[in-house]
Amino acid sequence: MFPKRIYAPWFGIHFLLITAVCFAGLFSLIAEGATTLPSALEPYARKAEIAAAWLLGKQAPASSPLRRSIATYLHAAGIQAGYTFFAPNVPGYHSLSLELFYEDGRVEHESPHLRSKAAALRLDSLLGRLADERYEPIREVVIKMLAFSVWREHPDVKKIRVVFGSVTPPRMTEFEHGKAETFQPMFSFDFSLREEEKQ
Repeated sequence: MFPKRIYAPWFGIHFLLITAVCFAGLFSLIAEGATTLPSALEPYARKAEIAAAWLLGKQAPASSPLRRSIATYLHAAGIQAGYTFFAPNVPGYHSLSLELFYEDGRVEHESPHLRSKAAALRLDSLLGRLADERYEPIREVVIKMLAFSVWREHPDVKKIRVVFGSVTPPRMTEFEHGKAETFQPMFSFDFSLREEEKQ
């Protein structure tokens, strides 16, 4: 009899939290205009998202024991991410392009050559980290290594310019109107490889 008194409320709270997480994510997508629903629903979805966030304790101060307890439980139970984790909305990512300058004035555009899909995943993860300010001290060294790997395949290149930036896919409504993804440069480096070779 005693376990039933504990399990029933725990079961109710657990599924209330799952529902709140899922609705918070769903209302967030609607509020951001990332669905095909009418834009007139966006203000209502924002209010509903705030209500779901309130149930999850996200409106409380970061130091609140209630907020920390709920967050700990959500992560321990693996229910901290709802449908939005699997949503069809493509997140932004980072891109690295290399401009190869030759002696005769030609300019070619390249990207780092990858031997496998696993290497592509590792590069994507690396690029995501390079955008973080904490990695600024090693950013130039890592990018120089990537540029050098391309230079080995094009030894007659005079200079390589590496441009790093973020790529933002269009929102659902923008895509329907034919808008393409946008590239926002964040930083670039020029490497004069002839001088590097002499050193």
